[in-house]
Amino acid sequence: MQFIRKNSHYIAWFVALLAMGGSLFFSNVLGYPPCVLCWFQRIFTYPIVFILAVGIMHKDIKVYRYVLPLAFVGGAISIFHNLLYWKIIPDALAPCTTGVSCTTHFIQWFGFITIPFLSFLTYVLIIILMFAYKKYHAHE
Repeated sequence: MQFIRKNSHYIAWFVALLAMGGSLFFSNVLGYPPCVLCWFQRIFTYPIVFILAVGIMHKDIKVYRYVLPLAFVGGAISIFHNLLYWKIIPDALAPCTTGVSCTTHFIQWFGFITIPFLSFLTYVLIIILMFAYKKYHAHE
């Protein structure tokens, strides 16, 4: 557990990098067009990759201060997207009025893993890892 706390910024960077690569793979290789909510989630995910990279290079132990706000806002968008996707929120509240629908099913692995769910998991992992990193460096 100590290893994870100590290196959680590296793990969070890898998670964000994987999410960025995955989103680019889905859209540019598989040809799945991103919906409006997917674009907003990308807007909050992509900078995390670069902020963590700069924080790691400069040994900035306060990097979580810049990552957490992005992760919380992106996470909130992903929660809304999943609720919409699972029909808990009605389609009438979807911001996707042009282009691809926010509820289009491109993938559904194991019956529940979808693109919006992967985004949600990304934000949850990054938030947990950043709090672990913050706790590890609280005395510095």
